[in-house]
Amino acid sequence: MEKFVVQGGASLRGEVTIGGAKNAVVAIIPATVLAKDRCVIENIPNISDVTNLFHILEGMGATIRILNKTTVEIDTTHLVEPTVTYEMARQMRASYYFLGSLLGRCNEASVSMPGGCDFGVRPIDQHIKGFEALGANVTIDGGMINAKADLLLGSHIYFDVVSVGATINVMLAAVKAKGLTILENVAKEPHIVDLANFLNSMGADIRGAGTDVIKIHGVDILHGTTYSIIPDQIEAGTYMVAAAATYGDVLIKNVIPKHLESITDKLVKSGAEVIEYDDSIRVRREAPIEKVNIKTMPHPGFPTDMQPQMTAMLTMAQGTSIVTEGVWDNRMRYTDELKRMGAKIQVDGKVAVVEGVPSLSGAPVKATDLRAGAALLIAGLMAQGTTYIEDIHYIERGYENIVDKLVALGADIEKIDVVEGAMAKAL
Repeated sequence: MEKFVVQGGASLRGEVTIGGAKNAVVAIIPATVLAKDRCVIENIPNISDVTNLFHILEGMGATIRILNKTTVEIDTTHLVEPTVTYEMARQMRASYYFLGSLLGRCNEASVSMPGGCDFGVRPIDQHIKGFEALGANVTIDGGMINAKADLLLGSHIYFDVVSVGATINVMLAAVKAKGLTILENVAKEPHIVDLANFLNSMGADIRGAGTDVIKIHGVDILHGTTYSIIPDQIEAGTYMVAAAATYGDVLIKNVIPKHLESITDKLVKSGAEVIEYDDSIRVRREAPIEKVNIKTMPHPGFPTDMQPQMTAMLTMAQGTSIVTEGVWDNRMRYTDELKRMGAKIQVDGKVAVVEGVPSLSGAPVKATDLRAGAALLIAGLMAQGTTYIEDIHYIERGYENIVDKLVALGADIEKIDVVEGAMAKAL
């Protein structure tokens, strides 16, 4: 069993370079299916979700060629099977983006119900609504989602709720549908815009990404392209919070500061200093951590994927902070792990009342999902003593070389592989 061992107390100082956006790359890699050609993708993060997507593509007959540590050529010319099995899909939720891309390419798709982080019910009813509006027949049988259409036709689709996943999936299906598709009440996150730009570079005609309405004029053929993924907003935000939480001083490079505005605002209100440059951002703190109220919302609001990390920092704030989760159900389960470290948190449904304490103490804890794992890392850096973090596979799904990056900033953290009996004796 692999674990992270964190010795707390060090202030993070120095520079860190952010990789490509996880939430963009997990949509763009399935989108290469639409090309029937070679696509070269640059600024790809070295994370396990990307590796899993490559395995899925290879299982369908695509060819993957690693050009360098951040650049990959994907050739989807000779796909043989429009199916993603349970064994391939169970590791990650984004596997369901193959529904849209395979439906767009083959007019049929069969994809297992997705896996990934478990923090509440995340229905796919809006995905299905969109596919059916385009003319597909969708059934769920034996844990497989099956979509098939004689012909995809453009349609006017209004999403009942703002959904990043549904926006992406229906975009993928609609780019080759006949006629005009209008999507309303869509998600506006930066990775939605990045996917639209990628598809347009392949010959798609998508307008309005980043606004409430996206218009897609269907095209017959998409071609290969070379494209660079945007920097990861959430990875950058995580290091911003880690710097502020440890009274550090960190220059975070390869970022788009505009994508980080909602995070910057809350950090400044907590007493941190944030300095923006063209493609980097510096975070430092000398003043005590001040209480801050946070409510997560769809973009451009405060991102749900940054809620656990900010909550970890606020466990040592002066006063009481209120953290409200406005996107997902049951995303507060990780707070039980923070309480093992001495945090004072009361949760009622989607609301956490965080009463600041003078210090946290290292403890054995378990990551419950990707961003919860990042929160525990931040808490471990803040705490006195040693923190052991289990289930680190969640963290490695979305953070590239996180141990090396933290060590370079002065953190005392290592990844170890231990047998359960030996670990129990050590504790």
